[in-house]
Amino acid sequence: MQAKKVSESSAVTVLPMTPQDANVAGNVHGGVIMKLIDEVGGIAAVRHARSNAVTASVDKIDFFHPVLIGDVLTLRASLNLVGKTSMEVGVRVEAENPLTGETRHTASAFLTYVALDRNGRPMEMAPLILETEEDKRRNRDAQARREVRLRGRIKKD
Repeated sequence: MQAKKVSESSAVTVLPMTPQDANVAGNVHGGVIMKLIDEVGGIAAVRHARSNAVTASVDKIDFFHPVLIGDVLTLRASLNLVGKTSMEVGVRVEAENPLTGETRHTASAFLTYVALDRNGRPMEMAPLILETEEDKRRNRDAQARREVRLRGRIKKD
């Protein structure tokens, strides 16, 4: 299993926000943004695993600024941490007013995905190569989140 760089699996999605994405006040629904976060995060997970990957948990989503009809949304996803069968993906969401060029950091999220083999069973993951200081910082932060997540895990029936 060959290790992979963070940059090898990163994903970017750019989309215009339309009236069908928004409420009557012109604000894009948080659920629309959450769906897009999960989609771009899933692309990064599949790129790393080179296999199907499913969302295991959403650790955190923070919304900082509203997204409006007409804004262009850019979602950037990259792996922060790879475990034996799971991986944490961070997603940053920015909204741009294409008429003024103003860009706002509108949301950030951390999601955990599990890679599945052809039989639908969790599979071992290729290790993650941390190249930059930013990669290393994000990895340290992800390890801390993972420890908290594991301590607070609810037992399934």
